[in-house]
Order: sequence, then structure tokens, then C-alpha cells
Amino acid sequence: MKTISASLSAHLAEETTTLITCWKLTRQDGEMFGFTNHDRDVVIDSVVYKAATGFTPSMVASTGNLAVDNLDVEGMLADDAITETDIHAGKYDFAEIEIFQANYADPTQGKLRLRCGWLGEVSYGSDRFVAEVRGLTQRLTKTLGELFSPACRAHLGDARCKVNMAAYTFTGSINSVASKIVFKDNARTEAAGYFDYGSITFTSGANDGISMEIKSFFDKTITLVMPMPFVVSAGDAYSITAGCDKTFETCILRFNNAVNFRGEPHLPGIDKMLQTSGTRSDW
Repeated sequence: MKTISASLSAHLAEETTTLITCWKLTRQDGEMFGFTNHDRDVVIDSVVYKAATGFTPSMVASTGNLAVDNLDVEGMLADDAITETDIHAGKYDFAEIEIFQANYADPTQGKLRLRCGWLGEVSYGSDRFVAEVRGLTQRLTKTLGELFSPACRAHLGDARCKVNMAAYTFTGSINSVASKIVFKDNARTEAAGYFDYGSITFTSGANDGISMEIKSFFDKTITLVMPMPFVVSAGDAYSITAGCDKTFETCILRFNNAVNFRGEPHLPGIDKMLQTSGTRSDW
């Protein structure tokens, strides 16, 4: 059930309305953007909703079985609004979005909220982008509780792991580059595999401020899981964190943190459970 003001309800009951659709987008870094399908900018609750971005919503599909709502929004890439560079850098990943209708002739009547949620997958071409909007029911698909597992279920350095990551974070600069995925720092002296499953954050260059997970580290060479969005150049500075493969052995030998290990490495596995001690005559 949607709640709206009495004045907006009365306006909706009129034969002719002056409604517009607005989108308020809030990135995880706190940056906020407003867009509208009106032919001019509109100010609602001190937020400017720009008309020059060409936002277009798809049809909204909702069901009564708590399935995730279906909605896409499409817009034009513009230098002063949403840019291809920012999308490529992941700045809009998991951004919060609110879609509503309002009376542009009298914005003080309030909002008719259509959807609230978060941006999912974003695809883009030469002049436009399409973003999937995941509604509030998306959170209902999240698994609650935990399952027994031999691997640790904590994330390295989080409140359950309790490892002080300052002791396992290092800095350096790139000496040679093979691609956006593979590059080398000749000053690295750590053993092979030390940074596997860790992360690297660039602190200068075209990828300044962008982080990526590390696939492998061997012979001073860093290989990423995914390519960096922009060109990696020799001289680019970075910070890098040690990785954890979530095994009990690594927890002990690398981090001396067995007391906080969040797995069950000594429980018998499925193979042990399927073993039998003898043959039953009634089988």
C-alpha cells in the first residue's frame, strides 16, 4: 500500500494531471544525482532533478510471490551527469535508487513512490547505458544463517576474523606492464602465493582509487582476477594486502589466527559419511 498526501491524491483524481517521473541516485561515496523525464529541471526537496539526461524506464513487473521486481532504466551518457568513465570505474555499483512521481506544477504535494532499491548490472554502449534496478525483495533472496564448512566463513580483517590488516598491507609502484591484468613490481620480496586472493588499490595513475582482487602472485608478478578499467602504466603507485585462501593452515602459518578461524576443518566430509564399516545382509 502506498501512502501519499491528500493534495497529491486529489490531483491524481483530476481529469488532467501534471505528473513527472523522477529518479534519485545515491552512490556509495555519497554523491547524489537527480533525473527526470520532464522537459526542464525540477527542484524537489532541495534536490535538482535534471531533464537533459534522457532517462527512460522499462515496464515494472511485480508479483505476489515475493519474486524480485523487474525494472530497467536507460539513459544517455553525458559529461556533466553519468559518464562512461565513472561506470567503467565501478562508481555506480550498488548505488541506491529511488523512483517516484510528482506534480511538477506543485512539488510541495509530495511524492508517489514507485520503486526503491539498488542498481544491479550496468551495461553501456557508445552513447547510452542500461541499469538493472533490484527492488527491496532482492534482500529476501539472501541466505540467512551459516552452513558447516572446512573453509573459513569470515572475511580477512573483518570483525570476526580480527586480523589487523595494517600489518599485512604494503605499498609499491609498478615497474613493467604486460596488460591491464598482469604487471610486475621488482621490489616485491614476498613468497609466491602471498598475495593470492588479496587486493590491490591504485593510489596514482589512471586507476587512482580503484581496487581489484588478485588472482595470483609469483616471481614479483601480480595477476588480477579482472582487468583494471583503465591502462596500467609503469610508475603507478599502489597499496596491496596479503591474501587468504580460507584454509586452517594459512590461518595458522600466515596470520597466527587459529583462535578466530570460522570454519570446521576437522569435521568428517561427505566421503567419510558415505563410507560403511561392513556389509549389511539386508541390503
